[in-house]
Amino acid sequence: MSVKLPISLVVVTLNEEANIERCLKSVPFASDTVVVDSFSTDRTVEIAQKLGANVVQEKWRGFGPQKAFAVSQAKNDWVICLDADEALSPELQAEIQAKFQDLQATVGYELPRRSFHLGRWINHGGWYPDAQLRLFNRQHSQWSNDVLHEKVQVKHKERLKHDLLHWVFSSLSVQVITNDKYSTLGAESLAKSGKTSSLLKLIFRPWGKFMECYFIKLGFLDGLPGFIIAVGAAYSMFLRYAKLWEMEMKKRTNS
Repeated sequence: MSVKLPISLVVVTLNEEANIERCLKSVPFASDTVVVDSFSTDRTVEIAQKLGANVVQEKWRGFGPQKAFAVSQAKNDWVICLDADEALSPELQAEIQAKFQDLQATVGYELPRRSFHLGRWINHGGWYPDAQLRLFNRQHSQWSNDVLHEKVQVKHKERLKHDLLHWVFSSLSVQVITNDKYSTLGAESLAKSGKTSSLLKLIFRPWGKFMECYFIKLGFLDGLPGFIIAVGAAYSMFLRYAKLWEMEMKKRTNS
């Protein structure tokens, strides 16, 4: 049994019954577990409560604001923030426990994330090491207010050695649904920053993304899954600029 440390595990959830148990059990040394749930309709809350988590129901605010709220519910200043489809590897568990007494409050600690998709761990195409800053002291660091591409704002960063594990999509259908959702948020973000769409961007941005993922970042070394991932990334980029164009068209029509 792991010795409990003054660290809070913080997770935000919505219908994560397939993942939440694995996630919570991967941080056995946390002395406090907080799950902020956006009114799941499956067994997420039941499972989390059975595992001893403090479950708080909160309407979805956007990624950054929701995670910042979740951190505010923790009992400890040191927090590990995970998504429900993530889990600390046994090696990373041991590394954090061994290093805890030497952690510096003004430093945020990045975890190299390795994702499982299409039957294998993906090691290329920009998917690894995919460092995620998830361990920090909330007195000195906090999530940004970005509703998409949220990040922890810290003074200094250090990277731990061992992997954070990520079960990214349960199927290609889920990936397509996720790409649709995130491309909408991406288009909205582009519009807010004053970016515009064009035929050239619709043609060359997706092609450039495919070349980046499959060739420059060696996605071809991941076999057929690497090719599928690169095509998916290109399609997501296409959707982002197509939706931006659609938003611009509607704005012109309404005006």
